[in-house]
Amino acid sequence: MQTLAKRVEQIAPFQVMAVMARAKQLQAAGQDVIHLEVGEPDFSAPQAVNEAGIAAINAGKTGYTSATGLPELRQSISEFYLQRYGVDVSSERIVVTPGASGALLLLSSLMAEVGSEVLMPDPCYPCNRHFLLQVGATARMLECFSKNNFEIDLEQLQSEWRDQTTGLWLASPANPTGSVLSQEYVQQAWSIVQQQGGHLLVDEIYQGLVFEGHDFTALSISDDIFVVNSFSKYFAMTGWRLGWIVVPEWAIEGATKLAQNLFISASSVAQYAALRAFEPDVLAECESRRQTLAKRRLTLIDGLKRLGLPVASAPQGAFYVYVDVSSITTDAMQWCLDLLQQEYVALTPGADFGHREAHKYVRFAYTCDCDRIEQALLRIERFMAS
Repeated sequence: MQTLAKRVEQIAPFQVMAVMARAKQLQAAGQDVIHLEVGEPDFSAPQAVNEAGIAAINAGKTGYTSATGLPELRQSISEFYLQRYGVDVSSERIVVTPGASGALLLLSSLMAEVGSEVLMPDPCYPCNRHFLLQVGATARMLECFSKNNFEIDLEQLQSEWRDQTTGLWLASPANPTGSVLSQEYVQQAWSIVQQQGGHLLVDEIYQGLVFEGHDFTALSISDDIFVVNSFSKYFAMTGWRLGWIVVPEWAIEGATKLAQNLFISASSVAQYAALRAFEPDVLAECESRRQTLAKRRLTLIDGLKRLGLPVASAPQGAFYVYVDVSSITTDAMQWCLDLLQQEYVALTPGADFGHREAHKYVRFAYTCDCDRIEQALLRIERFMAS
């Protein structure tokens, strides 16, 4: 009898999928479900970007591109770093990938060996550890605490580094907490990683969606830091599946070989569409959307305070708030399912993001308008009272 590869058994399914499946059943039965569980705002890609994609199809620009991406798109990304963040990043160091997921898979293959480990904060984006499993490596998650905004204690980082440790992966703004790392923190983390001879990745896929703190790129600290980004969040191009990774000069050849073999190339249509994303009118639209998200953030935070639900860490960026529900339940997953069943509000249980006390937390995504958020809060209040 044929069996699946053993690595498949080590990959945990998203618990939120059970919530989403039930939400779809309820919607199909005619119920009005409010979705605060999915990390995708109710914005579609800017219309100008859509039109650029259509124009590319009509012009027959649907063939393979260079494995590392359209030269003009890589140059546009390079110019974006210079104009917005004052950092000179050679376009040769930029590899365009099928989403940020493609970039993370490429990095796993590039920098992790069989038997090696990468350190990550607990909680963090769950797919990161699963990418490492595909290359025979593992993620070791370090306990983080709400009082420190779920940042890894850097003294702990120094002591936790082992012979098999090859790197550290951070995210700013972070999923699920919305926390934003300071430039000083990333600088200190990089100094420790350098001393240990490891690599540092900073996941910046929510870059631009910062409401408090300093919006910067880790590339301003060192050219030897790996940075992953995406067109999915700030530019709202989720289904276009387009991202990029910035690698050090010494890693260009290796990253190029991997891109050729793993992907051949990212979608040509998505790349031509993304060229339009860097034009002033589209950037202005993205900034307007950021302001809309900022209002939604305040609406949700104020409402949670009114309900007596403590925000676990300062949600400075992205579009998430991580909430401690331990005062009202000992099982966040069951609480989410019961809330959905009774009041038709969908949330993400914390168990998807980590291990340490994950049963205490729920992630709220402020991805729908303020009126819907207010409706959701009223339903949650009613559910808690019952």
